[in-house]
Amino acid sequence: MKRITRSRKLTLESQEEELQEAALESPPKKAKSEKKDTKERLPVDPLMTLSRIREYRSTTKAHVDSIGCGWLANRDSPAPVFRFQTLTALLLSSQTKDEANAAAIDRLKSSLDGGLTVDSISSAETSDLEAILRGVSFHKRKAVYLKQTADLLISKHAGDVPNTLEGLLELPGMGPKMSYLALQCCWDISVGIGVDTHVHRIANRLGWVHTKKSEPEDTRKELEEWLPQEYWTEINPLLVGFGQVCCKAVSPLCSSCPISDVCLKRDFKKK
Repeated sequence: MKRITRSRKLTLESQEEELQEAALESPPKKAKSEKKDTKERLPVDPLMTLSRIREYRSTTKAHVDSIGCGWLANRDSPAPVFRFQTLTALLLSSQTKDEANAAAIDRLKSSLDGGLTVDSISSAETSDLEAILRGVSFHKRKAVYLKQTADLLISKHAGDVPNTLEGLLELPGMGPKMSYLALQCCWDISVGIGVDTHVHRIANRLGWVHTKKSEPEDTRKELEEWLPQEYWTEINPLLVGFGQVCCKAVSPLCSSCPISDVCLKRDFKKK
């Protein structure tokens, strides 16, 4: 075994002290697993892209602009009736095409005594509601939800739609997406983004979020990290309409897309 000389030992101790001092002066390295800041993860200016979608949608109309849930209630009705009709449209809309949903709302208005109101729904037989709602996805389940909702609104909310997220989430069949949209459409209150299949798909295609294999709630949270709250109400109808007429789930119209130059899913453009 080799013997370490005194001079060699001093040299090693000096080098060790220098390394310790350097470590104290240098800032700690970030862990490799640490995520980048949300804005750094965005591929291009998302607000500019949103502006271009808005411009495109101003001249390219979609079903959501005329028979979407926000357009089906009678606007000349008393405010509580308008809000209940809008809530009903939202409740029925899940996994249902706009045309079928609009037709069901029209049948409710014309078939029930007194029209589509919280009292007429509460008074109706569930079997009658099931027949009226035929053509809506899961129409039997939604007939039960609708009647339970009317009864709950009468007993707890004086027959009106709640104006809080907590109150809406207590209603049968109402999840976060529907509740955020209900607050926006019924009360002009925006506390969150309503994320449906179109918003979820397009936000992932554009690289605004990275939640393709996650739930819509994860998409909402990532969008709200960078999107100013002033845009939370308009982003749903903008992207829903954009998804209906251009950025479709199957065979999107990439050749005529106004934002194809910033879309990360360039493989779609060959279809």
